[in-house]
Amino acid sequence: MNRDCSTNRRSFLRSAAGGAAAVATGGSLRDRLLQAARQEGGHPLAPRRGHAAARATNLIIVNLTGGLSHIDSFDYKPRLQADHGKTIDWRGRPFFLNASPFRFRPYGENGLPVSELFPHLARRIDDLAVIRSMVNDHISHGQATLAMHCGLTTVPMPSIGSWISYGLGTGEPNLPPFVVLASALPYMGNQVWDASFLPAHHTGTRLVPGQDPVPHLKSPLPSVSLGQLEQLMLSKINRRHAEDRQRDPRLQARMSSFRTAAGMMKLAPRVLDVSGETRSTLEQYGLVSGDRRSVAWQMLAARRLVEHGVRVVEVVHTGSGANWDSHGDMQQHRTRAGELDRPLAALIGDLKIRGMLDTTLVAICTEFGRSPAGTENEKGRNHHNSAFTCLLAGGGVRAGAIHGQSDQYGNLVASDEVHVHDLHATILHLMGLDHQRLTYRFGGRDFRLTDVHGRVVSEIIS
Repeated sequence: MNRDCSTNRRSFLRSAAGGAAAVATGGSLRDRLLQAARQEGGHPLAPRRGHAAARATNLIIVNLTGGLSHIDSFDYKPRLQADHGKTIDWRGRPFFLNASPFRFRPYGENGLPVSELFPHLARRIDDLAVIRSMVNDHISHGQATLAMHCGLTTVPMPSIGSWISYGLGTGEPNLPPFVVLASALPYMGNQVWDASFLPAHHTGTRLVPGQDPVPHLKSPLPSVSLGQLEQLMLSKINRRHAEDRQRDPRLQARMSSFRTAAGMMKLAPRVLDVSGETRSTLEQYGLVSGDRRSVAWQMLAARRLVEHGVRVVEVVHTGSGANWDSHGDMQQHRTRAGELDRPLAALIGDLKIRGMLDTTLVAICTEFGRSPAGTENEKGRNHHNSAFTCLLAGGGVRAGAIHGQSDQYGNLVASDEVHVHDLHATILHLMGLDHQRLTYRFGGRDFRLTDVHGRVVSEIIS
C-alpha cells in the first residue's frame, strides 16, 4: 500500500471540522472553490486575453459526419446535370458523371442556388458565408475527421475546441469551456475532442442527448449542506495531496475537473432545461414538449450553453453510422437534411434575434464532399476530398459571402482554394487568436493547430 501522503486520520478529522464550521458560518461554495483555486496558483480555466481583438467570443461547430455532398446542397453544377451519363477520366480511370437528383433554386441577394434539401437554411443564406473550395488531405472518414478537428490526418492531436480553451479559458467556471453534444460517437471517437498533450482540463466534455445528458449529475447526498461539506473536505485533502506533487499535470487536471463538476451540479440542469423557452422559440426549432434527444433539442441546448458562458460547443450530426455517408443512395441525404435543416436555421435566426450572432461564430463543416462521378446510373456517391463546401455565420464573418469555386463538375477546386489549415487559421483569428502564436511546447518542440501551414481567409471576414 502506498502511504506517501501527509493526510492522516487526525488531520482528516480537523479538515472535516473546519469544513463544517465553514458551512455553518456561511459563504458560497463557489467562492471557496475559487479561493482554493487561487491557492493552487490560479484557476486553470480563468478567462484569458487573446492575441488580438476578438470578433467572436464563442464558437458553435456543427459537424456533419460522413460527408455532405457539396454538389447536392450548396454548389450547384448545371454542366453536371447536362452531362449526366457521360464519362470523364479521373485518376487514370473512366467514371460516369451522375447528376444531382435534387432540385435547386436561387436564394438571397446573390441568388445562390440551394437544393431542395435545405429550404429553411436557404432562407438564411444571406446570414452565411459559403466556402465552395474546401480541400482535405485524406479521403478516409477517420483521418479526414481528425484533420477537420485536430489539423493532422496521421495521429490524434489537440482538437480545435481544446486549443481555443487553452488560449482563452472559459466564461463560466461552473461549466466546462468545451462541450460536445453527441448522440453517438463520430469517426475516431472521443479523439476528436481530446486535449492530447494539452492540459487535460481542456478536453471536451461530452453530453449525450436524452433524459440524462450528464450522468451522475445529481448528488446522492440528502441535503445541500452535506454536499458542500463533502466538496470542501475533498478540496482540502486534494490541495494537501497536491503540495507534494506540484509537477503532476494529471493531478491538477483532475482537481480542476472536480471543481467544474461541483459547479455543473448546480448550473447544468438549469442550462439544459428548455421548458422555460417560449412556445414561439420551441416551434421555431421544431421542438416538441419533453424532447431531450432530437437535433432540435441539441441546437437549442447549444444556444443556451453559449448563452451561459461555454466557450466552444460542438454538435455532432450524427455519428459514425446512419449519417451523411450516402454510398448506396443519395436519398439518404434527404433523411439527414430533414433532421438538421429547420433546427440549424432556427439556431442562426435565434442567435441573430437575441443579438448573439455578432459574437458567436457558427461553423457548419463536414470531413469531405462526395464525388460527381462513379459507376453508370449509380444512386449514391463516393468520398471526395478534393472539393467540398463549408458554411460560416456570425462572429465577424461577411454575411452573404460566396468564396471560392469548384470546376464545372464539382470535381476539383477551380479558384481560391481553402485548405483545412486555412479554415482553422480563420476560426482562430475570428476568436482573437493568432494561429502562428498559439503554441504549446511538448516533447522538445512547439506545436500548433495549423502545424507550419495555414492562412487567414480574409475575403470572408467583414
